[in-house]
Amino acid sequence: MTRVYNFSAGPAALPEPVLRQAAEEMLDWHGRGMSIMEMSHRTPDFEGVIAAAEADLRELMGIPANYKVLFLQGGATLQFGMVPINLLRGKTSADYIVTGSWSEKALGEAKRYCDVNVAASTAAANYTYAPMQSELKLDPNAAFVHVCTNETIMGVEFPYVPETGNVPLVADMSSHILSREIDVSKYALIYAGAQKNIGPVGLTVVIVREDLLGQPLPGMPTLLDYKVHADNGSMLNTPPTFAIYMAGLVFKWLKGQGGVTTMEQMNIAKARCLYEAIDGSGGYYRNPVRPTDRSRMNVPFTLVDDALDAIFLKESLAAGLSSLKGHKSVGGMRASIYNPMPLAGVEALVDFMRDFAARHG
Repeated sequence: MTRVYNFSAGPAALPEPVLRQAAEEMLDWHGRGMSIMEMSHRTPDFEGVIAAAEADLRELMGIPANYKVLFLQGGATLQFGMVPINLLRGKTSADYIVTGSWSEKALGEAKRYCDVNVAASTAAANYTYAPMQSELKLDPNAAFVHVCTNETIMGVEFPYVPETGNVPLVADMSSHILSREIDVSKYALIYAGAQKNIGPVGLTVVIVREDLLGQPLPGMPTLLDYKVHADNGSMLNTPPTFAIYMAGLVFKWLKGQGGVTTMEQMNIAKARCLYEAIDGSGGYYRNPVRPTDRSRMNVPFTLVDDALDAIFLKESLAAGLSSLKGHKSVGGMRASIYNPMPLAGVEALVDFMRDFAARHG
C-alpha cells in the first residue's frame, strides 16, 4: 500500500500514527474485547476518553478555566444558528464580517433570528482579502460580532484579532484551529468542525465563555442550548464517541510534535514553500489573495490556461498528489495543507507544479 499526499479541504488527512493506533485498537480497545465504537458513552472508560480529550485540548490552546469546552454534533453549519440562539441574550442585532462563502452562510442563517449589520464585506473584491480594523463598521450595541477567521474556499486568513470593545467576539475557526497560537481570552466563543485539523467528520468543538450561557431564545429545542450541553458534560444525548476518541488521539499527537507553537512554525514553512512557487512561476500559477491575508491552511491557485485543469488533476493524482481540485464555486486548484501534511508533501507538490509548467508551458 502506498499512501498519497492528501490535499483535501475536508474531510482531510489525518496523522498516520493516529490512524495506525486506531487500527490497532479497532477490535480490542485497551483489553476490553470491543471497539471504542461499540462502547457505551456512560462507561467509566469512555468518560475517561472524553475527559482526556478535553484536558489535552485545554492544554494545547491554553483555554482559561472560565470557558466551557463542548463536544457537539451538526458541524459548524449548525453553529450558524446556535450562536445567535444563545448569544442574542435579549438584544435584537448582531454584527457580521463577511469575507467568503462560510461567513456569508453564517450571516444568512443569523437573519432568521435577528437583524444583521454587515460590519464589513469583501464580496466586491471576490473575497480576496481580510478587511483591516479601520474598515470595520461595528455597532457598540450589537449582541456579538461574528468572523470566520480562515475562509476555506477563498483561502483568506485574518492576520489579526478584530477589536470589538465590550461586544463579544465569535469566531468560526474550523479551517485553522490548532494550526497557530491564539489567545482564547480575546474571543467569547470559538467553534470548529473537526474534519480539518482535529479529526474525522461528526464532531464539532465549541469553546464558550461561561457568562454567556443560560439565556437562549425562548421556544428553541433543548439540544440548541449550550448551557444544557455544558451541564451534562457534552453527553446530554449520545455523543459522537468515535470522533471524540479520534480527536483525543490527534491532540496527543500534537502534543508529541511539540504543541501548537511547533506546528505553527511548520505551517509557516509549508505555506511559504507553496506561495513562493506560485509567485515565482512567472504567472503560470496565480493566487488572488492579498499576500498579507493569505491562508496558511488553504491555498487556492489557478493555471495560466484553465483548459489545462483536467490534465493537471489527472497527472497530479498519478504522481500521488490527491484532492487538488478547487471548490466548485471558484474552480482552479486548492491545496489544503493542514497540520498532518508534512513539508515533504508540499515539496512534492511544488516539484510537480514546476515540472508540469515546463512540460505544458
